[in-house]
Amino acid sequence: MSAPLVTIETITNYPADGVVDIVEGTIYLRRPDGFEIADRDLVPDDRRWHELIDGVIVSSPLPNLPHQRALTRLAIRLVDAVPKEHETLPGPLDVQTGPRTVVQPDVLVLPSRDMEAPMPLPTLVVEVLSPFNRDHDLVAKRDVYQAAGVPSYWIIDPDEPSITILELQREQYVEIARANGDQQITAHNPYEITLVPNDLVR
Repeated sequence: MSAPLVTIETITNYPADGVVDIVEGTIYLRRPDGFEIADRDLVPDDRRWHELIDGVIVSSPLPNLPHQRALTRLAIRLVDAVPKEHETLPGPLDVQTGPRTVVQPDVLVLPSRDMEAPMPLPTLVVEVLSPFNRDHDLVAKRDVYQAAGVPSYWIIDPDEPSITILELQREQYVEIARANGDQQITAHNPYEITLVPNDLVR
């Protein structure tokens, strides 16, 4: 499977003072003094996901069918099990973790709140891996969530399929559990739920 095509037209819609790198269809836009959140917000809607990580604009291809199937089925399971003190939301939804960092988890769980209140730090974020540039979720975004203090981070790989549960211990993520195929996995935070990887992709 080849990486998604990035056209010259796509790049010309981005800030002209940035240096462009392309990795497996993901565009990284950098400049010496870094970009602000307002700069990212000016990027036009070009059917890509736009995030900002430490002042670098990251523009990712839209997810494929296996990604969306896993995301949707997981979100439904989480919503069905969610207690009243939490709410579960599918992405994309901006989560700002710093003055120059805004990311968009695939699924997130938040403490319940008044809809007019500022969005609190999620208690759980979930990333469903795409076929391309997996390091963006496995390394870059993991580092963002860890630094922000998000207590639980799940990684769903629809290709294996697998579910990996990471929890924050002494400011570092530690793998608590992992399941493949028809194996069951039970998470206890932010609330208890049992999942089977194959159920998310069949």
